[in-house]
Amino acid sequence: MSNIKNNNRHFSTQHLECNLKRLSVRGGAVTFIAQGAKFFLNIISMMILARILTPADFGLIAMVTAITGFILVFKDMGLSMATVQRSEINHEQISTLFWINVAISVLLMLITLALSPVVGWFYNDQRLVSVTAMLSMSFFFGGLTIQHQALLRRQMRLLSLATIDVLASASGVFVAVISAIAGLGYWSLVWMQIATAAINAMGVWTFCRWIPGIPLRKSGVYSMLKFGGHLTGFSLVNYFARSFDNILIGRYCGAQSLGLYSRAYSLLMFPIGQITAPMTSVAVPALSRLQSEPERYRRYYLKSIKLIAYISMPVVAVMAVLSSEIVEIVLGIEWIDAGPIFKILAVAAILQPVSSTVGWIYVSSGNTKRMFLWIVFVTPVLLLFFIAGLAWGAAGVATGYSICNYIILWPQLSFALKYTPISAKDVLFTIHHPFVLSGLTASVMMIVRAHALGAPLVLNIFYSLIVGAIAFITLACGVKSFRKDIAEIIEIRRILFIKTKSSS
Repeated sequence: MSNIKNNNRHFSTQHLECNLKRLSVRGGAVTFIAQGAKFFLNIISMMILARILTPADFGLIAMVTAITGFILVFKDMGLSMATVQRSEINHEQISTLFWINVAISVLLMLITLALSPVVGWFYNDQRLVSVTAMLSMSFFFGGLTIQHQALLRRQMRLLSLATIDVLASASGVFVAVISAIAGLGYWSLVWMQIATAAINAMGVWTFCRWIPGIPLRKSGVYSMLKFGGHLTGFSLVNYFARSFDNILIGRYCGAQSLGLYSRAYSLLMFPIGQITAPMTSVAVPALSRLQSEPERYRRYYLKSIKLIAYISMPVVAVMAVLSSEIVEIVLGIEWIDAGPIFKILAVAAILQPVSSTVGWIYVSSGNTKRMFLWIVFVTPVLLLFFIAGLAWGAAGVATGYSICNYIILWPQLSFALKYTPISAKDVLFTIHHPFVLSGLTASVMMIVRAHALGAPLVLNIFYSLIVGAIAFITLACGVKSFRKDIAEIIEIRRILFIKTKSSS
């Protein structure tokens, strides 16, 4: 009897619903802090590794991960989100899902091992055979954590998840740096991924003490498998679409070009990921609990994307202006050719944090079938833009990607929001202020920077950031509609730090 009660505490979410707003905001803050720590770790590791390893070393790993990442999509099968999204779950269901995930992970590990010679043949580089085989080990560790992480996320135990994430990342960075200093070359990047996966598995099982039972055929998981199947279909096609640029560049332009492209993309996505990942961790469980309250659902979503837009858009705009300086400081002067690619990708990245939130809608409403249909429709369009830009190398592929993101924005929003209390017009109206504000700030920075050419690197960055900050604050305070938006964001901060009576 006590064992049943102990298990039930992992599944019930009734205690969360009465305090969802505060849990969401504080959970988001915890995750933001953790993402900040990860960002710091990643930047430091990138600065160190980029000065020890070569672009070709990074390109080799990017070649493999473009293939293994595609296989990795099947590991989860969408079952973690099925666990988070369902209003009610039980021990038998999650136990069955756990063993399904483990079995799939072992199968994928074996498939990857078998395919390693094919990867070496495709890229015409036999070093990739052993790299692919070693990276397959991380699949097994990942399979052990899927349902435990989902239970932690369902319970909104975001501090636990953040702690695990930071410790695993720090361990991986430590292993990579030590290996690189020891002269292991591209193998240091392989050991980084394996160490991160292993420490993550240990941490998840430490914080979530749920012990799975035996799998049961009649445990009632069919609807969860169906939900996960559509989500997996989306992830599969989406990964292919998002990785096709790497595959094309690696196959036709070589490891050097792919190394420059992949590092530029990763450097740009680091800060964006620190913004969107914590918001996603909070928003999906919260929106899932608000399915039966359309107006609250609408308000929650629109306020969330407003917060994301006001944080991410100015950051990306400033990074676009300072692209060459950022690449030189973080990666080193030998990576300077990544600067133009970085700037082009930033044009698309200014919209990406907001457009990616349509995934919250699909998952929280359980409508993953439409999510899958959308990606099937849009993938051929994206691939055509990649191929069209290939004649101009990595920069041409980046240009095609950026143009495509703007063309598909309206249909992407309209399709995702069709059966919800939110409209595409609502979203565009919500984000147009931060978009305009960020564009004006970047324009002022570029005009002023034109008169500061030839200044020392650090002084140039400092001068540009000061000008950008003054321009942003002046515009934000000088326009009434901007002031209203900023006041709403400050209100979220007030909610975060105010103490409840029970805690005083």
